[in-house]
Amino acid sequence: MSYSVGRVAGFAGITVRTLHHYDEIGLLVPSERTHAGHRRYNDADLDRLQQILFYRELGFPLDEVAALLDDPDADPRAHLRRQHELLTARIEKLQKMAAAVEHAMEARTMGINLTPEEKFEVFGEFDPDRYADEVAERWGDTEAYRQSQRRTASYTKEDWKRINAEMDAIHHRMAGLLAEGVPADSAAAMDIAEEHRRFVTGTYYDCGHEMHVWLGEMYVADERFTATYEAVRPGLAVYMRDAIVANTARHTTA
Repeated sequence: MSYSVGRVAGFAGITVRTLHHYDEIGLLVPSERTHAGHRRYNDADLDRLQQILFYRELGFPLDEVAALLDDPDADPRAHLRRQHELLTARIEKLQKMAAAVEHAMEARTMGINLTPEEKFEVFGEFDPDRYADEVAERWGDTEAYRQSQRRTASYTKEDWKRINAEMDAIHHRMAGLLAEGVPADSAAAMDIAEEHRRFVTGTYYDCGHEMHVWLGEMYVADERFTATYEAVRPGLAVYMRDAIVANTARHTTA
């Protein structure tokens, strides 16, 4: 049974012009022609076309496709194995691309859904979006990051004002203890550290004691966080970290 160039083009989802081109360069020469010179393709031609389109889909140039298909030593089973390997690699690549797109979509849903004017009103000169890419790169693969994105996506300007006020209150109470010379491992300091942990859990993501210690270490290690605490009171970053560590020990050894 043979098929016209138009039917083959319809089968394969390509244009008649493409089939003409494949014929002209010797890549797919139809096995038959009518008395009028019209191209006719048989089942073997369709099999070859399927191979051509497969390799083209994977990005092979036409001359390389021809070399692969016209190799006299080629084993049909070897072709199938090669196609399977190429498909597997392509699937893995596409899966990684899909994951990257999903990651990018999450990264673009930073929960600071405010106008520039509202952001300035809430955060002052600090622009949280400035660090969005860094945050996504460092923590994008964590459940805490995804949880934070989901929660903060719905926060309004008033929510952020309340959140900032509550966090400031925690910082200033801790700074007050530091000013009074109260040890960081005192019950009062540990209580405020626990309040801070619960605040993070309720506002952003589930912050267990182990993660809270890691957060406290970051307050000291990252100069940007350190500067935020030092602006409230010199020495507060280290004091806050030490209170968090002590509070964690209190809860994990109890």
